[in-house]
Amino acid sequence: MQYCGHSIYKIVGLLFVILRVRVTFREKEESRPMSQFHRWQTPIIEQALQTRRIIILAGPRQCGKTTLSKALELADYEYRTLDDKMLQEAAIADPHEFVKRHKALMIIDEVQKAVELLPAIKKVVDDDNRPGQYLLTGSANIQSLPGVTESLAGRAGKIRLRPLAQGEILGNKPVFLQHAFEQTLGQLSLQPLERDEILQIAMYGGYPEALTLSPSESLLWHEDYVDALLERDLMDIVNIRRKDSMKNLVHIVCTWSTKPIDMSAIGSGLAIKRPTLESYVNALEALYLVERIPAWTKTDYGRINRQSKLIINDSGLMSSLLRWQLDDIRFDDDKTGKLIETHVGNELQKHIDTARDQYELFHYRDREKREIDFIVRRNNGDLLGIEVKSSTSVGNEDFKHLRWFQENLTLNGKNFTGIIIYTGEHLASFNNNLWAVPITALYGG
Repeated sequence: MQYCGHSIYKIVGLLFVILRVRVTFREKEESRPMSQFHRWQTPIIEQALQTRRIIILAGPRQCGKTTLSKALELADYEYRTLDDKMLQEAAIADPHEFVKRHKALMIIDEVQKAVELLPAIKKVVDDDNRPGQYLLTGSANIQSLPGVTESLAGRAGKIRLRPLAQGEILGNKPVFLQHAFEQTLGQLSLQPLERDEILQIAMYGGYPEALTLSPSESLLWHEDYVDALLERDLMDIVNIRRKDSMKNLVHIVCTWSTKPIDMSAIGSGLAIKRPTLESYVNALEALYLVERIPAWTKTDYGRINRQSKLIINDSGLMSSLLRWQLDDIRFDDDKTGKLIETHVGNELQKHIDTARDQYELFHYRDREKREIDFIVRRNNGDLLGIEVKSSTSVGNEDFKHLRWFQENLTLNGKNFTGIIIYTGEHLASFNNNLWAVPITALYGG
């Protein structure tokens, strides 16, 4: 692995400057148009359209679904968005007429606003089994919506889109997991970043529009974003009687990011009943704002914790809603630890999404207080254990939980690689497939 000098790094770092760390480098550049980003999911969608009758592109609002859909290299398609009130009402009033195609492909944006379309689409593709007929985008999990009884199982392929990955911003390929499992991370072209720069990257997150703003404007954008979701899209998911409680819950979930779920503790300050709390958390999941990472339980060891842990979908959204400022958190280990772990978790999810069923994401925790932040299982059974440190250095003692897991819980005949992702710049082996890895390895390609 070879590092560039500081002056060369400044040049290479301009891509970061343009998009999100302008405040770090004190630059005043124009941001790159979103249509110029090559999303990792693009070839996956184009390939799926060759084999599946319906493609559902699902993810949170403002993550780039519409931009990606319009950027696909499609020769013959028509586009309709249900954010248009007239088209939404027409879709509800006469769904069978609405889905009649005049082109080879129909793109329907925000399909969750007219779930009446689903039976009509199902009928069309049952009568005609040609691939590539409908591309549906949704900012809510369609099957979680009230009144949805129609399943598109066997007819539709679902593809997840998240806010931008750092590798997408830099124009790199999603090869981190492949290199991590094969222990060839040294082949990545890593650029050293200062810890404050990494914190700033995590505090911006990956929502495209927020990346074009100053730190203070980005904070306000994230707050307005959540307010708009709660005022508008949430009503499609669940009947909220107490909007103030829901908004408070969003903030509490941010403080809970990367922690095992404890509904009693989460709801202790909200004065709402447990079933209501569960429905509210489920609604945030349906809007792709939060996600559950399941516990690793593929062992007969009896002292494991089986609770899933929550993770907010974007570290920038989390830090903005908690109103964190870089000057306030840089020396706070708890806050920087939560920020970097959430950021790494978000990046891992984006890498996993592009691999199409090659990897699964878990976490590990037991009653002896041993914890591994993330465990990635490859489809051949090999495991990658990942711990996250916000510090700039790693010591031998930091690997004790990874070593214990490697020696006691690794399945027979399967390989285990343990890495600590940290905010320093050196890739280093600690023997027996254990590595200290700079966080920029997640961005490289």
